[in-house]
Amino acid sequence: MTERKPPGVSHESWVDHQIRDAEARGEFASLPGAGKPLPADVEAPYDELWWIKRKMAREGMSVLPPALALRKEAEDALAAAWAAPSAEAARRIVAEVNPRILEMMLRPPPGPPLGLKPYDLDEIVREWHARRAAGGATEIADSTGAAE
Repeated sequence: MTERKPPGVSHESWVDHQIRDAEARGEFASLPGAGKPLPADVEAPYDELWWIKRKMAREGMSVLPPALALRKEAEDALAAAWAAPSAEAARRIVAEVNPRILEMMLRPPPGPPLGLKPYDLDEIVREWHARRAAGGATEIADSTGAAE
């Protein structure tokens, strides 16, 4: 569409003509999203940061405050410890998250309070053995050392 609009032709009819010519050449046939429904959020209220949120979702990034992100990481570590193939692996998994919990406890968090304390590694290993003896239940017990 590098041509200029000829004098005496209305802007609307000129644009319509350009669109019809492009359709005839097939320039709209292979556009991304062709033939797909509009996104579900098209009717959502306007959000200035929509593009940032969509980019973060595509990249798998989280926008949780640090304390909540660490709480999720600690819960995931505990679940991984319960599913670990050995007591030593369970100990190693939990030992990796404990320093971050302790660091978050010692400095004021920028978001909501963490509400956790470092896990007792020996207690985790005892619980791991008990769960294995009981058939490998994977739910988190209250005796994990996590604050409620």
